[in-house]
Amino acid sequence: MSYKLSNNFSLEEMCYSITANQKKINNYTTDNNIVSKLKLLCEHILQPVREHYGKPVVINSGYRCSALNKAVGGAKTSQHLTGEAADFEIMGLNNYELACWIKDNLDFDQLILEFCDNLKNDKNAGWVHCSYKAYGNRHQCLTINKKGTRNGLII
Repeated sequence: MSYKLSNNFSLEEMCYSITANQKKINNYTTDNNIVSKLKLLCEHILQPVREHYGKPVVINSGYRCSALNKAVGGAKTSQHLTGEAADFEIMGLNNYELACWIKDNLDFDQLILEFCDNLKNDKNAGWVHCSYKAYGNRHQCLTINKKGTRNGLII
């Protein structure tokens, strides 16, 4: 049975990881605090994105337990660890456009355009990272790519 976090997103989907499966890491959580934060992330970020574009949102990385976060080289302070962040995209939609829509329309903590260096040739180059907190959202926008980390959404 699937536990719904919002109309179009489930706990199972937010915990799924190819890397976790390959490395036999149990990434499923029943921690009520983490599940509550994932629910907020889905309700305030992912569901509005899904409803605006009317297309499925592909979750590349949602919640990460510490073993999975370490396995993928995630930051020790990653909001993925607390259920406050997801990396995602919409197939066929330019990730820069997606990030700009989120910036202009949603409340968020951190919005990162990650590794979207080749958007002219590949609309789905890279992905969008977005986090949400119940309160105190920073509205921080960053771009991370082979040139490093820069402020703002830059292509």
